[in-house]
Amino acid sequence: MNSLSSGSATKSNIWFSVSLGLIGIIVGYTLAGIVPGSGGKVAPTPIVANPTPTAAPTPAPAANIPALDAKADHYTGSPNAKLTLVTYTDFECPFCKRHHATIQQILSTYKDTVNVVYRYFPLSFHQNGQKEAEAAECAADQGGDSAFWKFADGIFAKTTSNGTGFALDQLGPLAKSIGLDQAKFQTCLDSGTFAQKVKSEEDAGSNAGVSGTPANFLVDNTTKKIQEIPGGAIPFSSFKTAIDAALAAK
Repeated sequence: MNSLSSGSATKSNIWFSVSLGLIGIIVGYTLAGIVPGSGGKVAPTPIVANPTPTAAPTPAPAANIPALDAKADHYTGSPNAKLTLVTYTDFECPFCKRHHATIQQILSTYKDTVNVVYRYFPLSFHQNGQKEAEAAECAADQGGDSAFWKFADGIFAKTTSNGTGFALDQLGPLAKSIGLDQAKFQTCLDSGTFAQKVKSEEDAGSNAGVSGTPANFLVDNTTKKIQEIPGGAIPFSSFKTAIDAALAAK
């Protein structure tokens, strides 16, 4: 081989190696989720909202959630309602915040026919969820179901969600704003009195198959039959379909 041919072959090999190297870098960035030219920053994971169902979900049997307990559960709505909607919730969950407004619409529409119970399911990646649940229980301990729901209304109205949307140092002032003794409330909260109750409700929800929030179950207060309404923060129209079907079957 002459020197010219040898030189050309060498250059070709060099460019081939460089090309492979560039391809490797691009693939490496892609697999690692790193944005080229960003100084090594990881590309943010896109937040995907739960899609709105195109059809109302079909209720499914769900006999594993604990039975309703007038002493342990916190009710809003008529005590003589035919149906109870049990919702496992997280005060820092953005979908629960949206769902809370739907709950108000259900209560307004069905008045004496449907009441609502919230149970705790604080997600581990929402830093303030556990303590906010304990705080709601402290509010209830001092002011009953009325205080619980006023407190829940207050958190959902003010939180920006996703972990620390409602500052923990504002829980005491919120308690005071709904007419509770702030000092007594703070003592309860700081003591962790209700930490185990919150965990027990979460564990019971997990045992029933709850893996995210909100999770909804419809209870027939006559037959005690329990049905899951899947889909999370589904629109009011989907709840209406499920509720109307349950009432028609009575």
